[in-house]
Amino acid sequence: MAKVLIPLVGLLYLCCWAATAEDTGFIKYKDPKLPMGIRIRDLMKRMTLAEKIGQMTQIERLNATADVMKNFFIGKHFVIPLVLDADLVKRIGAATAIEVRATGIPYAFAPCIAVCRDPRWGRCYESYSEDPTIVQQMTELISGLQGDIPEGSRKGVPYVGGKDKVAACAKHFVGDGGTINGINENNTVANGHEIYNIHMPAYYNSIIKGVSTVMASYSSLNGVKMHANRAMLTGFLKEALHFRGFVISDWEGIDRITPIPHSNYTYSIQESINAGVDMVMVPYNYPEFISILTDLINKNAIPMNRIDDAVKRILRVKFSMGLFENPIADLTYANMLGSKEHRELAREAVRKSLVLLKNGKTNNNPVLPLPKKAPKILVAGTHADNLGYQCGGWTIEWQGLTGNNITEGTTILKAIEATVDKSTQVVYNENPSDDLLKSNGFSYAVVVVGEVPYAETKGDSFNLTIPAPGPEIITRVCAQIKCVVVVVSGRPVVIEPYIQSIDALVAAWLPGSEGQGVADVLFGDFGFHGRLARTWFKSVDQLPMNIGDAHYDPLYPFGFGLLTEPTHQ
Repeated sequence: MAKVLIPLVGLLYLCCWAATAEDTGFIKYKDPKLPMGIRIRDLMKRMTLAEKIGQMTQIERLNATADVMKNFFIGKHFVIPLVLDADLVKRIGAATAIEVRATGIPYAFAPCIAVCRDPRWGRCYESYSEDPTIVQQMTELISGLQGDIPEGSRKGVPYVGGKDKVAACAKHFVGDGGTINGINENNTVANGHEIYNIHMPAYYNSIIKGVSTVMASYSSLNGVKMHANRAMLTGFLKEALHFRGFVISDWEGIDRITPIPHSNYTYSIQESINAGVDMVMVPYNYPEFISILTDLINKNAIPMNRIDDAVKRILRVKFSMGLFENPIADLTYANMLGSKEHRELAREAVRKSLVLLKNGKTNNNPVLPLPKKAPKILVAGTHADNLGYQCGGWTIEWQGLTGNNITEGTTILKAIEATVDKSTQVVYNENPSDDLLKSNGFSYAVVVVGEVPYAETKGDSFNLTIPAPGPEIITRVCAQIKCVVVVVSGRPVVIEPYIQSIDALVAAWLPGSEGQGVADVLFGDFGFHGRLARTWFKSVDQLPMNIGDAHYDPLYPFGFGLLTEPTHQ
């Protein structure tokens, strides 16, 4: 197959420009044997102001035509590649890197190292835990994505370890998981202890691991918008922590510095660049951004040394990615997209992340693991046969999708059908009637309900209830049949009103395409051993409530999880 150009790294414009800029004589920046600092300085001497500003601009990929890339010298365009046991998350990172590289993309906007302190936040499922220690451990994803930084490497220097690795992005700096009432993009009110001991620790680990980029948060910290917070972006991240990669804005993040987004764009550009934002996501208004930024530089409102610092950081990452030596997409890993090996890894992650919250109405009468051989069983619920619901938001589309035609995969229903004995009759009815429940002699029921997909602000919830008809299905089925309820959700949801009627309760989170991982554990091929990485509340009136709080009174505490042993049926 022919090799193709990597559209994402329109930074590749720079590579192409560089190849034709000077055809004679020795060009230092093109020599991979030279130290990176020498290569960066040599290339920057050759760049015009327009080319430097282009490197600081990230546009939406649909706008990335050849003319736009050439005329505006665009440095990057916007694509979101979808991006637990620290070893497992590292292996997930390595698999993700290969699949991302297979598409020709050398950069992933992962990991999200927010510490979600309130599950009402619509991005809580992007966070690993309410506990900063767990989030720190999960920064192993960076080592999987980028490779292990060589021993003795300088602290804070970005590192990408080869053609099967991608640049990572730690986000969203900083405090995005602590906003008031869990409202997305809201203000986080925090004292020094909370900032540096809850929200900041995972950034320490990320920088030590050589993370290439850090994304600024939409949110504010003690009233100061993070995209304009020079004390944190430059003073702490770059100077105190010695981070030498680049800071990237969120999507139209600088626009939201002002109370009315984009109402004073000149102010927003000046404040964000001077604060320390190096690359700016301007998906649509890039001509306006480039024009205003150029004017601000010419007026000395933004000093040239700030521009040179930003471009130097961007080039440092691009050199570390090997883009100047290998500017063309390598299709070596194309056959790894959706490979059996990677699906098995995802299946392993599903079964290891399941948490068993209840197993029998008495301790002496466990329900799980379920017998594979039974005359007739019922599978019910809105989420039993819906890949879109299993995958959640940020899947194919921003807010996610519903249905089974969005990707290849196995729903929980199909997994159950593939797991039980051939003699077992599986009856599926999403919302069974009383007549069906009473008249069919079911041995047990598996009820799968949960949240519908969402992303960002659209996921903010003040009630955290399971959408109808989920609660009604639980109530009706569990009143008449021995039932296992599997909750598919990005966070803890209200379940306390139904807990007495439920025989067994499983938190499945968002199992994605590999529903077979759920059946693996329900039927005892593997044991449950997952633990809660966040507190499961009784009522939303208790929120925010995290481990260590004086008012801590959960339904299931942080770290809770019942264990089972594999069975041989």
